Amino acid sequence: MNGDIWQEPRSRHSLRLYNPPQLYKSHKVLHIMSQTHFGYQQVPESQKVKKVAEVFHSVAAKYDVMNDFMSAGLHRLWKAFTIAQAGIRPGFRVLDIAAGTGDLTAAFAKRAGSSGEVWHTDINESMLRVGRDRMINKGLLLPTLICDAEKLPFPDNYFDRVSVAFGLRNMTHKELALAEMRRVLKPGGKLLVLEFSKVAEPLQKPYDLYSFKVLPWLGKQIADDADSYRYLAESIRMHPDQETLKAMMQDAGLERVEYFNLTAGVAALHVGVKL
Repeated sequence: MNGDIWQEPRSRHSLRLYNPPQLYKSHKVLHIMSQTHFGYQQVPESQKVKKVAEVFHSVAAKYDVMNDFMSAGLHRLWKAFTIAQAGIRPGFRVLDIAAGTGDLTAAFAKRAGSSGEVWHTDINESMLRVGRDRMINKGLLLPTLICDAEKLPFPDNYFDRVSVAFGLRNMTHKELALAEMRRVLKPGGKLLVLEFSKVAEPLQKPYDLYSFKVLPWLGKQIADDADSYRYLAESIRMHPDQETLKAMMQDAGLERVEYFNLTAGVAALHVGVKL
């Protein structure tokens, strides 16, 4: 493996397209004219991927620095908890979706060992390049692939673990992405979804003040991009809350779904099993 980023060939990508019976077909008809949210804005579904890509192209170089500032380093504790819950063992096959700068990918790879197989994937090339280069500098040469979580180019029943951290809220059709994640899991495999969530009610007002005033200011000072961090705050508010996401994972066919609130619900880890 030479550290190149792979882009799935169109012909192969179409062969790997998974169409859940009725679900995807009905969406395909509606998507022609459908609107979706981009933060608080309503945009055509065809534009959301482009707009999200622009956000992450803009912040990729400062992404981890901003994470440390805006969460006071708490994102590292949330990720450590996710790694512990994943329970990855030597030889495991692991798919890291929306892997970006590769924090979780690298940790998974160390646990899966040389006999394992860990994929570093994202739909955004700028984020992948930052993560790939960082892992190469650490001596980790892992397969790095640009792919869409709603159309994963992997066979059924392939991975022992699938992880998506701070990426699900940016996906246009979350139900399709969850169905795809379940599809590529082996029976007995585990899906882990780490995402911003609904904060406890007593903290709502100060959290809103921080999100809509402080975050954009930090984004301007550190990344010279207030708008991307305003979108972050808005996208969190539009994301399903803990119970809704749990129900969505169950609807996608996952069993034993549970969630863990982290820092009073600022983030939550949802875990489900494919039986």
